[in-house]
Amino acid sequence: MTVTGRHVMRRALAARVGALVLAAVVGGPWLASPVSAQRIDWPTEQPPPPLLRRHVDFPDYEIRSLDNGLQVVYVGHHEQPAVNVRMILRAGAAADPPGQPGVASLVGQLLDQGTTTRTAQEIAGSIDSIGGALSAGTARDLGFVDVLVMKDSFDFALDLLADVARRPAFAPDEIERQRNQVLSGLQVSYDDPAYIANVVFNRLVYGFHPYGMPQGGTPRSVRTITRSNLVAFHRTHYLPNNAVLAVVGDVTAEEAFTGVERALGDWRRGPLPPAVTADNVPSPTRRLVVVNRPGAVQTVIHAGHAALPRAHPDYLAFDVAIKILGGEGGNRLGSVLRTERSLTYAASADIAGQQIAGDFMAKTDTRSSATAEALRLTVDEIARLRRERVRERELRSAQDYLAGSFPIDIETPNAIAARVLEAILYGLDVDEIENFPERINAVTVRDIERVAENWLQPGNLSMVLVGDASVFLRDLSGVGFDRIEVVPLADLDLTAADFRRASRFRR
Repeated sequence: MTVTGRHVMRRALAARVGALVLAAVVGGPWLASPVSAQRIDWPTEQPPPPLLRRHVDFPDYEIRSLDNGLQVVYVGHHEQPAVNVRMILRAGAAADPPGQPGVASLVGQLLDQGTTTRTAQEIAGSIDSIGGALSAGTARDLGFVDVLVMKDSFDFALDLLADVARRPAFAPDEIERQRNQVLSGLQVSYDDPAYIANVVFNRLVYGFHPYGMPQGGTPRSVRTITRSNLVAFHRTHYLPNNAVLAVVGDVTAEEAFTGVERALGDWRRGPLPPAVTADNVPSPTRRLVVVNRPGAVQTVIHAGHAALPRAHPDYLAFDVAIKILGGEGGNRLGSVLRTERSLTYAASADIAGQQIAGDFMAKTDTRSSATAEALRLTVDEIARLRRERVRERELRSAQDYLAGSFPIDIETPNAIAARVLEAILYGLDVDEIENFPERINAVTVRDIERVAENWLQPGNLSMVLVGDASVFLRDLSGVGFDRIEVVPLADLDLTAADFRRASRFRR
């Protein structure tokens, strides 16, 4: 990702916010009283009422395809003299070669670190000189290049995007520089209990499917990636007939399509790689893994299982159901764990709908001595969502949040582009974006009951605890948890079936 002056300011701001959050957590009330579950006098003021529901007009859009197979979406947005050009390719971590997690991610990181026509410094300098922004990277299902410029730099943005996506240099010195950054980042991440809980949870849910491996790879896999691996991945996946491009902003449709044809019309299509399938995603099975961090004063808790892919007809109703369990604002997990039991500052739940599969996860953290109680309550609330009918007030609260935040989600050109490209990537009807609030508000209590019954399996949860096992391990059997796998953090190996590395290998 290109680092600009604004990025530096944002990072500085994020660091300050992070420091404040950390200070709040470190100074939290549970450390002052580590043994008893003391009740906190939370503020009693009522939250402000939700904003009035209002209709949202999504901008008109037009989709065309170039002869080389590149899909192009134009969305006119003339409130600001800016244009966002965003390309996504089906080249995410899910497409990593077998046994080589991290290849797709490293390719994404190297896209803007030099091409056959520009050095990394020239790329960064040129985008900074016009006050624009460039980013590139990968997610689970996609790779992306994103350029945001003022409208008079539209042609420049297209040329830069085309160069970055089509002609990365993969210079050996840049590969080593990025590799070292990845390894340094992983070293820091392995000291972060939230990261550990996430990657172990994904492995439990998805097994050895690419969705189950860390997107950035493991320390061992990253060290073995060669330049040939990167070139081969790029040649296989970065093709016009494997990509979708969105132009959103203050240009006309003809300016957009003509410009894209000029910049990318000569990009040659190629044979597409086999599509990733969900064939080897395991069925949900109850499993509790404790990653032992001796001396930790808190425990990170994750619980959930595989659910439904993004394009499934039940996705919207299931999303609302999980918001009732642990969405923003008032929710069941927060009410029980935070308000009633004072076990945590935050508890939440969310779903991750991917292209070929998905999952839901409830999460919280608590003081070490309260781990067993917090896990028991979390699992009980997941079971209660399936067992008991939700109240109209709970449903309305979740709907108000999701529908009310929609206008904010599509305020900017890049946000609109992301929505449209997401719909195309996941095979959704783009027309449904505009009707999102109406579809959310049409979900009924009976719908919640149905999807909870169909998709929630409280008896088959994948559970991960990251904390000091010596403090809470004995308590777990007392609240109904047995068959516990304990893995010392120093021995953690995400590529092993039992999460334990072979004795003489270190990460």
